[in-house]
Amino acid sequence: MRATAVRRTALAASAAALALLATACSGSSDADGKDGKDEKGAANGSSSAPKTPAKALTAAELEKATLAQGDVKDTKITKAGPADEVPADGVKVDKEACLPVAHALSGVAQEGAVATTKRKVIDEPKAEGKKSLEDAAKGEGADAFKDAFNLTSTFVALSSYEGMAGPDAFAALKKAAADCAGGFTATVAGTPTKVVSMTEEKITGGDEALAWTVTSESDGATAPVKLVALRKGSSVATFFAFNLAAAGGEDVTFELPTAVVAAQDKKLA
Repeated sequence: MRATAVRRTALAASAAALALLATACSGSSDADGKDGKDEKGAANGSSSAPKTPAKALTAAELEKATLAQGDVKDTKITKAGPADEVPADGVKVDKEACLPVAHALSGVAQEGAVATTKRKVIDEPKAEGKKSLEDAAKGEGADAFKDAFNLTSTFVALSSYEGMAGPDAFAALKKAAADCAGGFTATVAGTPTKVVSMTEEKITGGDEALAWTVTSESDGATAPVKLVALRKGSSVATFFAFNLAAAGGEDVTFELPTAVVAAQDKKLA
């Protein structure tokens, strides 16, 4: 396939995923050896909630616990800017039960959040990848495009909650993902996105963690993204990961952002 055709395919396939990032951007963590589920499993939407309410991290404490440059090897970590912000009322769904998932995909905190920080974590191109970027820009073939854009971007939203609001927020997302595994439509900042499926993946970390491959569809082309939720005490982090080469239908390995999840888990410990 000609490079220009590959680029057009990638743009069509990734449109839905980019909409869920609200135009902001474009595996298992071994943190504690748990499987990310409570004893009753993930399907029932229950949460491994603490017996006593946890104290919320202050805005200053949350900022200190948030990822910073150097925390994840071979990545660039920056603060999210105004263009990355999506108001809660800017996210609409055709199935009300799916709203927590749409919020997580958009980096929106659940109701009751005391403070929130947001970061963008982007893979740094390897030395050979920089040459591929130049080749892709010159239109020198599909392989160059594949190599150049086989980079993962992860949007991380970390929120602190008071009392039981953190465990409740995690449980609400868990239940919504189970209820909406068959798909739904979300409209973010006026742009509709059709999610066709959510498939749970294995992840560990924090007091509880869950992960999914979320497949969206646009103009007949599908695009996979990764969604991870991690709770540590009263804090909940969501991770939205996107790989342009995978969205363009390229045969690349696109895994959960486990290094990012593990680094965030470590800073919350």
